[in-house]
Amino acid sequence: MNRLEVRNLSTFFDTDEGLIRSVADVSFNIRAGKTTAIVGESGSGKSVTSLTLMRLLPRTANTQVSGQALFVNRTGQTLDLLTLAEPQMRAIRGNEVAMIFQEPMTSLNPVFTIGEQIAESLRLHKGLDHAAAMAQALRMLELVEIPAAAQRVREYPHQLSGGMRQRVMIALAMACDPTLLIADEPTTALDVTIQAQILALMRRLQAETGMSILFITHNLGVVAHHADDVAVMYAGRIVEAATVNNLFAQPQHPYTQGLLACLPGQQRKLAVQKDGKRRLYAIRGQVSSPLAPPPGCAFEPRCDKAIAACREAMPALRVDDAGGSARCILVPEAA
Repeated sequence: MNRLEVRNLSTFFDTDEGLIRSVADVSFNIRAGKTTAIVGESGSGKSVTSLTLMRLLPRTANTQVSGQALFVNRTGQTLDLLTLAEPQMRAIRGNEVAMIFQEPMTSLNPVFTIGEQIAESLRLHKGLDHAAAMAQALRMLELVEIPAAAQRVREYPHQLSGGMRQRVMIALAMACDPTLLIADEPTTALDVTIQAQILALMRRLQAETGMSILFITHNLGVVAHHADDVAVMYAGRIVEAATVNNLFAQPQHPYTQGLLACLPGQQRKLAVQKDGKRRLYAIRGQVSSPLAPPPGCAFEPRCDKAIAACREAMPALRVDDAGGSARCILVPEAA
């Protein structure tokens, strides 16, 4: 069963300079109890996708959102997150669908204690009184393995380290037992040791609760160890989607191949030889402007395999024999 089906999601911003196509015709599924990762370099539209699904785009932004986001709630009812009335969405946001934001210091309120911020969600969605909510907040901090939780529950965000603040964000997101957790670069600003602890914590909580996870990252190493399915984004579009094993074993799209070639662990397969020495591969050029995307494949200006037909029209996603898909005319379609 799919917990979330995103169909033809598009998010455009109407600015003085023109229409910015941040997300264009994006479709993917998140299976119940599984992790789907969205990967891609900065500016590919990953975070805008998550904020669109959560209906948290700035109200002052002149946005154009289309498509569907079909979410199956706890009772088995299917809801379109993009068309729900705001009171209905408010009842789901933070309750059944929760989000870990990229930078906890800007997401936590500096004038309220950690315990009060977790308790607020519990009082709103679970109807607990203040004492019960604070007790549950303490249990959540213990669950995410914050040391001296009884002390930390009374402290403010600035009194905690970066790793502790990220654990608080996880505790806040998990407080109401969500069925879908959206994690937007949850370990970007953390050192490697804390990053590993946070990822192990999320994996353990997923195993205990059966929640689905949408993991947004640019770290392919994290994807390899923690995702079940992967969608690769480039210039606002999904250019490849596959299971994690198939994607790493046989990447189809040239952009995915380029990303994997940039990994030190892939040198034996994909790194290029230069002067008798092994060099890491680097994708040349930059992402095209969302204000003026090329008429054909968005990756064509940077692609070493591009042909004339790549410049003529945006290629459709082609399904391969393994059940994955790639937006490239050079990828053979399934029989």
